[in-house]
Amino acid sequence: MSLRDFGLLVLICLIWASNNIVSKIVVAHWGVPPLFYAAVRFALVAAVTLPWLLPAPRPTWRMLVVGVLMGAGGFALLFMGFKTASPSAAAVVVQAGVPFTTLLSVLMLGEKIHWRRGVGIALTLAGALIVIWNPHGFSLSMGLWLVVASALAGSLGAVMMKQIQRVKPLQLQAWVGFTSVWLLAAASLALEPGASDKAFEAGWPFVAAVAYSALVVSVIAHTGYYGLIQRYEANLIAPLTLMTPLMTIGLGVAITHDHFDLRMGLGAALALAGVLIVALRRNQVTPLLMFLKDRSQ
Repeated sequence: MSLRDFGLLVLICLIWASNNIVSKIVVAHWGVPPLFYAAVRFALVAAVTLPWLLPAPRPTWRMLVVGVLMGAGGFALLFMGFKTASPSAAAVVVQAGVPFTTLLSVLMLGEKIHWRRGVGIALTLAGALIVIWNPHGFSLSMGLWLVVASALAGSLGAVMMKQIQRVKPLQLQAWVGFTSVWLLAAASLALEPGASDKAFEAGWPFVAAVAYSALVVSVIAHTGYYGLIQRYEANLIAPLTLMTPLMTIGLGVAITHDHFDLRMGLGAALALAGVLIVALRRNQVTPLLMFLKDRSQ
């Protein structure tokens, strides 16, 4: 990999990691309802990428489902999780998407799991469990349950995406935005009365956060990453994206004052080691899996 492309990947991972912190601040510190935040975000994504919406990928129904899973499913659940979960804990727990995707690829794509990937899956799950363990037993908050659900939605979307041919990066963003905004807007109207008032109270910082999340993170960073996985082998790019959770933990401790102790460190080390083992094994879904896992952060 050229030094220029490596620098680009580092920047992309930093953008993804910083988006976790921005999302946490928006929904937990400013009190903007998460479904409303997600709806506004995807409305902007849909507007910017509208020229790439057509022609529709085939089969269209599958693209609609993938769009909902990746957008309204993955992001909305993650934003809801950030109400109570710290970005650092979420960055580790969301790694459960790796074993989820691998197991779904066995069921839906006929992949086979050999012992090395089995070890990676076991390490990833063990690391996630350590993060949610306390001296009194397992203590998985509702926020982290929602992060787990977000990982599962993204995993299913990744596997279904492999069954759609020739979808371009901006076309993918267009369909994710288009399919998600309507569901999220309806859900926010029904479940989050007065959501727009909270956004107005936050003022211009909220506008800047939405613009950053939609334009810089979704359109620019995701498209740039998609280009990298087209130029390089997946088992070179995928392990390097582990910079994202590491950066998230660092930013979380520094900015949102996340609690980080030896237990969290051990859990993170095991989970990321497991992800690294899985990412280094050649398989059908690694490139898109890492794209979806990191974009949901």
